[in-house]
Amino acid sequence: MADFGASIAALESIIEQRAKAGDAEASYVAKLLHKGTLKIAQKLGEEAVETALAAAAQPREKVAEEAADLMFHLLVLLKSLDMSSADVAAVLESRHGTSGLDEKASRRPS
Repeated sequence: MADFGASIAALESIIEQRAKAGDAEASYVAKLLHKGTLKIAQKLGEEAVETALAAAAQPREKVAEEAADLMFHLLVLLKSLDMSSADVAAVLESRHGTSGLDEKASRRPS
């Protein structure tokens, strides 16, 4: 069985390498980063919809494929904001021991 954390760390490393190389002709990561955060956010939204639709009507393998695309684009978005999965993990860890309902109720309205 694959280790999710190790897979995310390896993917982040690849994203970092491709970002540093910056060759938008040879790298999808570099191409996305060159287009900017707004375009990456749009792509992330598309992938989220595709994941949700797959979950509603597709076999598990298709859901896993779409979820992988979603995670990839989330990591690229985080990179574009000079963030990483560690930033997200810190928030998740800060919520340990708190009911999901309580945590949601404590958020400020956007």
